[in-house]
Amino acid sequence: MSVPSSPLIRDSAHPIAWRGGHAVDRERFLADVRAAATALPDNPHVINLCHDRYHFMVAFAAALLRGQLSLLPPSRAPEVIDEIADEYDAYCLSDGPIEGLNRPLHPLRLAKTHGPENIPHIANTQAAILIFTSGSTGRAQGYRKTWGQLVTGTTLALQRFGFDEHPQHLLATVPPQHMYGLESTVLYAMLGPNAVHAGHPFYPEDIRAALNHLPRPRTLVTTPIHLRAMTRAGLRWPAADALLCATAPLDGGLAFDAERLFEAPVHEIYGFTEAGAVASREPVRNPCWQLYEGMRLTRAGDDWQIEGPQLERPQTLSDRIEHDRDGCFALLGRKADLLNIAGKRTTLSELNHRLLSIEGVIDGCFIQPDPERERLAALVVAPTLDEAILLRLLARRMDPVFLPRPLVRLSALPRTDTGKLPRQALLSLIDRARLTA
Repeated sequence: MSVPSSPLIRDSAHPIAWRGGHAVDRERFLADVRAAATALPDNPHVINLCHDRYHFMVAFAAALLRGQLSLLPPSRAPEVIDEIADEYDAYCLSDGPIEGLNRPLHPLRLAKTHGPENIPHIANTQAAILIFTSGSTGRAQGYRKTWGQLVTGTTLALQRFGFDEHPQHLLATVPPQHMYGLESTVLYAMLGPNAVHAGHPFYPEDIRAALNHLPRPRTLVTTPIHLRAMTRAGLRWPAADALLCATAPLDGGLAFDAERLFEAPVHEIYGFTEAGAVASREPVRNPCWQLYEGMRLTRAGDDWQIEGPQLERPQTLSDRIEHDRDGCFALLGRKADLLNIAGKRTTLSELNHRLLSIEGVIDGCFIQPDPERERLAALVVAPTLDEAILLRLLARRMDPVFLPRPLVRLSALPRTDTGKLPRQALLSLIDRARLTA
């Protein structure tokens, strides 16, 4: 009896990537994948550290061909990589040196020539990735996903945005090691007729230049923190055809500004590591979230669970929601964000929104270091505002019980590549500020 399988890539005349200003066709990609797979060590676990997005995609596909599980760490920090590599006895595959990493790196090998290639199939039951959470609420955890789950989830997303029938050229500011980056760039290109830019631009001017070199129709895959930087950069932006945004709540005003600058609709994606992307909305036109086809929400006591064709079992949401009969839902904030101090209620998300609304605040966040002691802290990037002015402006925007003590002023917050803030890193900065006060 044959095992159900799915093709490694979609059979399409459209390119799969853009690299160095040139389109990479799918035959070239398959040749690179086979060459890379042949050169991989005999080890069931690989950590894919390739920085170039095309190289990452080749390495990911090569590991699938060899039946190897790709471990995707929450960051490229050497200490994090060492911990995961040691725990799983994994080797590291890279397209270049990584500063501070003191372990062998296996180089990625590409094909020297290429010709016609048959598209291989991968068993749907084959474990494809072990992806780790960002650690924004504590220690990172790993979640295993099969090739069949990735194919099904990606198919639902492509259908939602019409990218299954209308090819897009994708540029991303998020790393492919993150679930959002993997789904919305690597898998959109492999399993749809889309092409992904090989670069990983970070600064607004670099993003503008890369987007300008992509042909249309083109889609920018990004995060709220990157969008905020782009809208404040004072640059003239090339038009896009769509913007995808995820990893943190997107403010409606920021979405409006982005649509005006890029002359394109903003699609916000809702998902989490355990389930992947499960819903989307266009915040400028409709605040409610629409589930992807075939997915549904069910009550489980005080929680909500989501079920879908790409999930082995129902997954519990970490957010509070309001759900209506039409399948739409509204996000009320994370359960862990809910605050009750001296009988007064709010959420960390609401406090963060008020902090970031202050003119002169570039970045910032509230945190409750010790829920038992109730007192909040805040970390703020605001070069032109001193602590007294910040506290006075905050006092006009919130109840006094929510004013932060301490308020730590920084030159930058310790954000990950996707804009998330690991809780332990924030607590360490607060402790350091208390020691030097």
